[in-house]
Amino acid sequence: MPTVKPVEQQKVMLQQYDTVRRLTLGKVIIYLCLISLAVLCIIPFYLMLIYSTHNNATIASTFTFLPGPFLLDNYTNMASKINIWRGFANSFFIAGTSTVLSLYIGSLTAYGFAKFKFKGRNGLFLFLLATMMVPGQLALIGMYRLFSTLGLLDSYAAIILPAAANAFNVFFIKQFMESSIPDEIIESARVDSAGEFRTFNQIVLPILGPAISALGIFTFIGSWNNFLTPLVLFFSLDKYPLPVLVALVQGYYGMDYGLLYLGVAISILPIIIVFAIFSRQIIGSVALGAVKG
Repeated sequence: MPTVKPVEQQKVMLQQYDTVRRLTLGKVIIYLCLISLAVLCIIPFYLMLIYSTHNNATIASTFTFLPGPFLLDNYTNMASKINIWRGFANSFFIAGTSTVLSLYIGSLTAYGFAKFKFKGRNGLFLFLLATMMVPGQLALIGMYRLFSTLGLLDSYAAIILPAAANAFNVFFIKQFMESSIPDEIIESARVDSAGEFRTFNQIVLPILGPAISALGIFTFIGSWNNFLTPLVLFFSLDKYPLPVLVALVQGYYGMDYGLLYLGVAISILPIIIVFAIFSRQIIGSVALGAVKG
């Protein structure tokens, strides 16, 4: 039997050691870069929370990473000027309702484009995609006149109904549906005399879970952060969502930085918490959908 000489064994071991060392060094560099990027992303949010506990004089004169004693004073001052929790409830209602309607209507529309053959389907889908290239701000004047005619100005419907028609959701779900749901499943349901809505609700919609869960959080965040549309279409303070109320603090009551930082912190903390809780589930759902596709 051939034997490996000690010198050759030593060379092989040295080569393996060099390979492991290079891989380890590469991982260390990658992890250091990722940690540095994470710190750079976290610092602005941390400073926002810290400065929400300071007053104007401290913020203007001192750079600090330590919390201050003025959190309660800033909150009391803000509560005396705006109903921050009413704005929080408005934002949650608008964002939650818009997200549910947008995902369901988008899924139903995508089902029609993906699983039905009808004349003009491709042209209609291209038109739908073209609407994604038009900034939403350009439609505000038309929306204002339309809702004024319908008597829906200063109502939640003026914000929720346009948000329910989300072209990107239709596009994303259609692509997912075409790659993950074979036509044979739909045909089997039709052979069993299941109606289209029953087929969609009981068969298609559960399979769309990965796509819907991924889109849901981004749709919710986009609706939560919506500022311009409520500012234009709402007139009553008790209907304003949180981003508009925070802007009012800055515009109407002078530049109180501590109060402003506190308002922004209250506005974005729910988003951070929701994303931190559900991000792993969303990534897992998308990965599962990719494996199925």
